[in-house]
Amino acid sequence: MKTENSILQTVAYFDMFRYPVTAGEVHYFLDCSVTKEEIDQTLIQLLTKKHLYFFDGFYTLENEPALVERRKKGNERAGQLLLVAYRIGALLYKFPFVKGVGISGSLSKNYADEDADIDFFIVTQSNKLWIARTLLHLLKKLSFLAGKQHWYCMNYFVDEEALEIAEKNIFTATEVVTLKGVCGDEALIKFFTTNNWVTKYLPNREPYTSINNPFVKIPWYKKLLEYLFNNRLGVWLDDYLMQVSQKRWIQKETAHQLNRKGEPVGLTIGKHVARPNPEHLQKKLLGMLEEKKSVMKKQWGIQFE
Repeated sequence: MKTENSILQTVAYFDMFRYPVTAGEVHYFLDCSVTKEEIDQTLIQLLTKKHLYFFDGFYTLENEPALVERRKKGNERAGQLLLVAYRIGALLYKFPFVKGVGISGSLSKNYADEDADIDFFIVTQSNKLWIARTLLHLLKKLSFLAGKQHWYCMNYFVDEEALEIAEKNIFTATEVVTLKGVCGDEALIKFFTTNNWVTKYLPNREPYTSINNPFVKIPWYKKLLEYLFNNRLGVWLDDYLMQVSQKRWIQKETAHQLNRKGEPVGLTIGKHVARPNPEHLQKKLLGMLEEKKSVMKKQWGIQFE
């Protein structure tokens, strides 16, 4: 019974994104350690009970075959967009004080809809996050000229002193284990090691695979700027840029600005972190998951832990 409940919760999580999953994905994102054979047997039981539906290799809570076609098209688009994302990620890594770059968001899960963004997770040198972020966002402003700003969504920054993700839940655990490394093995390995707490939520996850990208060379200007600002002047400049950014984001949130998807903008700002406000998307999704579990409890009498 526990395996059944865990499977339903896993499928429900991805159902929030209207994303059918394979048996292998169910096992990978399950919240308990079981064999793949037990997963297969339990999936058959859930199909028999009509708690799940199966179409062309995919499981879903909804009796909608069209969801599978939607996923397949999204996977195909993602394959093309990932080629672009890896090139852009390699470019971002060449900026001063950037120590690691990963692809996050829906693209890290191999899905892209027609208006998909390319989201990046950035690790910076300690106490240089705001210098790195400011320079990278100057690049993003230039991308507006080509109408490609949605390819440069650098949403989440941490420096080497704040690698541990503060919020620990199924949403953040899923985001961590699906992060695709682009450049900066050393920083990314430290990040994944620091966030080993994800095994509490996803014990079947696979260990991080080293990228060891031999084609990305550190340019001379990156070395030069890091040398020039690796001192008290650099610390002062980083503090100043953080304060400027903080004032600007307070103005945006006070004005209730929305992003291009119609969602409220918000940024949590600290000396060692700049990340989306968890009160928005994260809180919304966790609430949706609880609603789905509540519906299943009423329909089928399932008791989730």
